[in-house]
Amino acid sequence: MNPDKGTHPTVAPQLRALRRRAALTLESAAAAAGLSPAHLSRLETGGRQPSLPMLLALARIYGTTVSDLLGETVTERDAVVRSADMEPTKAGGWTYWQAGAAGRGMQSLRVHVPYGAQGDIVRVHPGEEWLYVLQGRLRLRLGDTAHVLEPGDSAHFDSLTPHRIAAADRDGAELLFVHTLLQSPTAALCLGPTTTPGEPS
Repeated sequence: MNPDKGTHPTVAPQLRALRRRAALTLESAAAAAGLSPAHLSRLETGGRQPSLPMLLALARIYGTTVSDLLGETVTERDAVVRSADMEPTKAGGWTYWQAGAAGRGMQSLRVHVPYGAQGDIVRVHPGEEWLYVLQGRLRLRLGDTAHVLEPGDSAHFDSLTPHRIAAADRDGAELLFVHTLLQSPTAALCLGPTTTPGEPS
């Protein structure tokens, strides 16, 4: 994975600070995220930039949000998030916008998935996920079943079901994405073979 210059510069120190706040060692956090300790160490020192799936996995493990990991500030408990206040953030080729306030029991994002992204990354973790396709076509694999979702289609599933998503069209796919925030040492991001240069195997 090539470092993404659009990733927030404070992500490395935030990753380390939040891991320590969760009282997790580098080894235990890496194991929970399906990463090697060396890879997580590089993320924490800025030697590598995490993809959005990695940020989501680490946020669950640390019992926080992607906003916290990136050092973003969202007005606490504000019920309304204005479009003009949604600043795009890039991570691992994905672009996302916070669509909900911090400090809630779930996190809402508007996400642009580039073509081919996460095609070989399978995630398994506690909680639930809901997504709604706004634009483009999305490939969703749940367990052994593959789906192609068109604009207007949605999916709501238990996150313990192995799952992966990828854009089916060259222009990518745009979706609304909601997931529960559960702190659990069993939350894991399982990485399989990938065609992305530098991605951990």
